[in-house]
Amino acid sequence: MIVIEGPVRIPPANLEAARSAMEQMIRASRAEPGCIDYAYSLDVLDPGLVRVTERWQSREALKAHFAAAHMATWRAFFPQLGITDRSLRLYEADPEPI
Repeated sequence: MIVIEGPVRIPPANLEAARSAMEQMIRASRAEPGCIDYAYSLDVLDPGLVRVTERWQSREALKAHFAAAHMATWRAFFPQLGITDRSLRLYEADPEPI
């Protein structure tokens, strides 16, 4: 299993504008083959800090995710939303028990 995790920052004033784009990205990603989980979480104590958590069945599924049209659409929103400090890391993990 592949785990991606890390923070991104969105100016707090842009969070409401980002919500629709984030919802679309989450829904499309969760519908992809090989996606186990995909989530963005807002930090309660640090406005504008968004924690990204993804779990994928394989590197192949993740590679397909990176090539998906909704990924390109999401990345195109970065400048408009003021997204910065994107620092995601990839980890290999044992599969979850069934």
